[in-house]
Amino acid sequence: MKYLPTIGIECHVQLSTKTKLFSEVDNDARNKEPNSCVSPVDYALPGMLPRLNGEAIRFAIRAGKAMNCEINLESRFDRKHYFYPDSPKGYQITQFYRPIIGAGYVELPSGTRIRIEHAHLEGDAGKLTHFDNYSLVDLNRVDTPLIEIVSQPDIHSAKDAHDYCKELWRLMRFANVTYGDLYNGNMRFDVNISLAPKDSDKLGVRAEIKNLNSFRSVERAVEYEIVRQTKILEAGEKVIQETRGWNDATGKTTEQRSKEEAKDYRYMPEPDIPPIHLTTEFVDEEAMRLPLMPVDYRKKFDNVIANDTLEVLLDYPELMLKLGEINEKYAKNISNLFASVLLAEEKSTEYLNDLPSVKDLTDLAEMNTKKELSSTATKEVFLRLFDPQMKGRGSKQIAKELGLIQENDLGALETIVDAVLAKPETAKAQADFRAGEEKVIGFLVGQVMKESHGKANPSAVQQILREKLK
Repeated sequence: MKYLPTIGIECHVQLSTKTKLFSEVDNDARNKEPNSCVSPVDYALPGMLPRLNGEAIRFAIRAGKAMNCEINLESRFDRKHYFYPDSPKGYQITQFYRPIIGAGYVELPSGTRIRIEHAHLEGDAGKLTHFDNYSLVDLNRVDTPLIEIVSQPDIHSAKDAHDYCKELWRLMRFANVTYGDLYNGNMRFDVNISLAPKDSDKLGVRAEIKNLNSFRSVERAVEYEIVRQTKILEAGEKVIQETRGWNDATGKTTEQRSKEEAKDYRYMPEPDIPPIHLTTEFVDEEAMRLPLMPVDYRKKFDNVIANDTLEVLLDYPELMLKLGEINEKYAKNISNLFASVLLAEEKSTEYLNDLPSVKDLTDLAEMNTKKELSSTATKEVFLRLFDPQMKGRGSKQIAKELGLIQENDLGALETIVDAVLAKPETAKAQADFRAGEEKVIGFLVGQVMKESHGKANPSAVQQILREKLK
């Protein structure tokens, strides 16, 4: 490639506090009627003053620590002026000069580190819904607490852009500071991308693609922009600095408006909210609330759980928290059940709210390891652990009630094998095996399984048959 793409990403994360950033209104507006979660503060009734939500400060600290960031003990709010119908105040309360979260980094699954420049706390704008010849405003989202995470321009491929956004999403969910519902806009990505000759020491002119809400869209939009800007540069023309939208259906970005600079927003200190002063002890206390992060699980289960299985499970903090409590010798067995059985179920998201106990999962894995349960039976018992009608029953009791426990007593199995070999209908198969036809052993094992009503251990049965047919 003649040109090197350079990508920086701004990620807006809606914090899942109970109330909004500057008012005592319900902060979870998902599936709520438009303009039903608002207060006079949100729609800027004259004389209404903002009141800072202390829970948002705690969430911001945890988010910052999840990204290995410094937390600034002194931060403050500023006004960012712009005039859109979804912002009744005519300005946004944000942090420009002194943000609460300082420099840090996010480590991708590949081990690549993407530096974080800073992350600031701010109130969200409302939502505009456009129709043919008019638009409607929903103020439910106004002053939902956001942290805007600004990366350094360390990303140089569409894949790394995808992986960075996904890892951010995981970190925020593991830190338990957001619902992480991409469909409802709990996390949104603005992608800045520019191209420059590979040997250049200067970055090219950037375009910003706004409001992407899926990792795949981020990857596709970057791929498209690389092609678009390459064509412009190769034609001897200049890339225009602008904001562009993404159309998922067409797979193209489209021009929206020219890109504003900081001076266009006329930033000024927010006069109605005093500066925030934190203590080291307060920050450390919040940092201690963080559970294990994805990078910790990768280290913990290295060479224990297959990478592709682990990366699937890392999308589900609830599963990883439970898996982290399992004895490592059973972790591979249980992780495969989670990945290949549970997540294949239609109601898997409901099941995540009520996972089996560590004891039930350990007992199940142990029975499978001891060959007391076949692989098929293990999967059946595993799913029954989520059945409300089986509530309170453990893995062992469920397996017994369903008659799934395999017979491993060699003496008892030998008696059944002798009975099968004594039957006239198995004589030909026995002769064929002795003549070198290995495949008929499957028929004989099947006859033993039938005789045992499916309870015999197939591996043990085959071993006994081979010894007796020598």
